[in-house]
Amino acid sequence: MKSDNDVVITGVGIVTCHGVGKDAHIALLSSTTTPEAIVETEKFAPYPIHPLPEIDWSAQIGRKDQRQMENWQRLGVFAAGLALDDAGLKEDADACGTMDMIVAAGGGERDINVDTLVVDEGLKRNDREVMLNEKLTTELRPTLFLAQLSNLMAGNISIVHKVTGSSRTFMGEEGAGISAVETAFYRIRSGESSHALVGGAFAAERPDMTLLFEAVGAHAQGGWQPLWSRTQGEGGGMITGSVGAFLVLEARKRAEARGAKIYARIDAIEGDRGNRDDGKLEARLERLLAPAKDAAETVVFSGASGYDGLTSREKDILEKTLPHAAIRGFGGVTGHGLEAQFPLGLALAALALESGATVPAFDSAVEKPMAAAATEAVVTTVGHVRGEGVAVLSKDA
Repeated sequence: MKSDNDVVITGVGIVTCHGVGKDAHIALLSSTTTPEAIVETEKFAPYPIHPLPEIDWSAQIGRKDQRQMENWQRLGVFAAGLALDDAGLKEDADACGTMDMIVAAGGGERDINVDTLVVDEGLKRNDREVMLNEKLTTELRPTLFLAQLSNLMAGNISIVHKVTGSSRTFMGEEGAGISAVETAFYRIRSGESSHALVGGAFAAERPDMTLLFEAVGAHAQGGWQPLWSRTQGEGGGMITGSVGAFLVLEARKRAEARGAKIYARIDAIEGDRGNRDDGKLEARLERLLAPAKDAAETVVFSGASGYDGLTSREKDILEKTLPHAAIRGFGGVTGHGLEAQFPLGLALAALALESGATVPAFDSAVEKPMAAAATEAVVTTVGHVRGEGVAVLSKDA
């Protein structure tokens, strides 16, 4: 039954290694064969990553504004502009001026030369605490730090696209993306908000990010492998990808009043976190998946990271809870987008539902084919260290 406060998706802005914008990704979701992996294996060897596509940044960001940002911010600002364009709100000053903005962001790009200097000096000295304080006072530039604060992605979206309603930024790996969308959903569902821009971005082509994953033994090494088959590969199983994903969410009443195209209705979203030992992860995911419909017309866009045993645990619980649904591990073709992973999953789900795509298997050795187009989509994200989230979407009839 329809309600004025139904939360609907009216704009999709998406960038992955497969291209820029919704058309490239509808083609990906409508392919009749398993999509080909787009992976860079040489530049950051031995770590494979899914790289940025060719992007004309000036299509969304003026040259002067581009100079104030590194790629993680450019990706977010660019994808946000795509979403606003797609929703038909880019030139609507009143709509942008009252629009909530909720962003999932990580830390800014680091000064790699200074990081390298600190590591090299640490190998030569035993008084590393003293050495670190010396470098902090002599090598770091305060202006660099200020230019990379996490909430500046939202700030730059406000400047470039004139989105000047309330603004929130969540920081904290995959959980940030889950919390960002969940917050927007409940604000609109409760009537506190009528429309929101929500999403995130992640730049994988950063040595400092690769170092962070390698520090916990999470990043895959060597060649690319399908998502569900990485436990036998070298490294930890994660292959990251440069991703920008933003959505325009609206209350149904507002969207229908302006004649907006509706991609999908969001029926439920919930995030959680906790201890994962002794079956607690499985119990938590079962509860989060409770609103999902187990049917052949249900497609699951799993945001599984690929990280060793955690990914197989997620797959097991999805197959147990939704045995008739078609599971698609989208990180296998886009790379893992950390803060942007959950918004990316929702963007892909919305495009699949609206376009009537019969989504191909992303890992043909494991994923079963779909017999018909999906009418319901489930999006999951299980953080590589912490945090879980599930969204349930329906085709808006």
